[in-house]
Amino acid sequence: MLDTIDHTLSLDKGKYHESLIKYQVALHALGYQVYVQERPVVMVFEGWDAGGKGGAIKRVTEKLDPRGYVVYSIPAPQGDDAIRHYMYRFWRRLPESGQIAIFDRSWYGRVMVERIEGFCAEGDWKRAYREINQFERQLVDFGTILFKFWLHISKAEQLARFESRANDPLRRWKLTEEDWRNREKWDVYAQAVDEMLLKTSTITAPWTIVEGDDKYYARVKVVKTIVEKLSQELDYDPFSKGLFKTTDKVKEKKKKDRN
Repeated sequence: MLDTIDHTLSLDKGKYHESLIKYQVALHALGYQVYVQERPVVMVFEGWDAGGKGGAIKRVTEKLDPRGYVVYSIPAPQGDDAIRHYMYRFWRRLPESGQIAIFDRSWYGRVMVERIEGFCAEGDWKRAYREINQFERQLVDFGTILFKFWLHISKAEQLARFESRANDPLRRWKLTEEDWRNREKWDVYAQAVDEMLLKTSTITAPWTIVEGDDKYYARVKVVKTIVEKLSQELDYDPFSKGLFKTTDKVKEKKKKDRN
C-alpha cells in the first residue's frame, strides 16, 4: 500500500495559510458541537519518525477550546501498565462524552515496534489485529467518532529531516540514537506498516494515509479530513453558519504579518 503513495503532493505557502485558517475555524465550531451533542472523539496519529505527527496535532488543536481536548503521548508501559493487558493504558484514557482524546502513537505499537523489537511473542502481535478491530468496533458502536491517521514520508525525506534536526541546536533534542537505529530497519517497519494498514483498515474504522513529504499539504489534509467527517457525523455544516464573514480580514492580517 505504501508504494502507491504520491510523495509529490504539495501546497504553496499562500494556499496553505488560506486553507488552514478556513478549516481551523470550522473545526472550532465543530468542537463545540462535539460538546453540545455529547459525542466522544478519538484521534489516532501514527507515522514514521519525523513524519510530522506533532506538527499536525498542533494545527488540529490550535483553535480548539483547550477545555475540550487532551493529547496523550504514551510511552512504553511502566508500573501498573506493564503488568496488565497492553490495551489497559489506552482504555483508561478514553474520552468522556463531549470530549476529544488525541493519541500521539497508540495501541498500534503492538503490531509495529513491539512486534519488530521482540517485546511480545509472535502469537501476541498476530492476535492483536483481531483485538484492535474489535476494540475500535466497540468504540464506534458506543458512538465514538474515530479518526486514524498514518503520516507517511519517503525514506529520503526522513533523512533530510533528521539531518536538519542534527544541524539545528534548537531542535537537536528531537533526534535520538533510537531514531537512527529505527531508520536502519526501514524495510522491516514498512512491511509491518503495510500489514497493519491492510488488516486494520475496516469499514467501521478506516485509516487515512497522509502524504507527508510536504508539511503544508499534510497538515491541511489532516484538518480537512477531520472537518469533513465531524460535519457528517454531527449533521452540522460549519460553512453554512456565517462563520467566515471575517475570514478575509484574518487572511489580510496574516498577510501583513508575513510581510
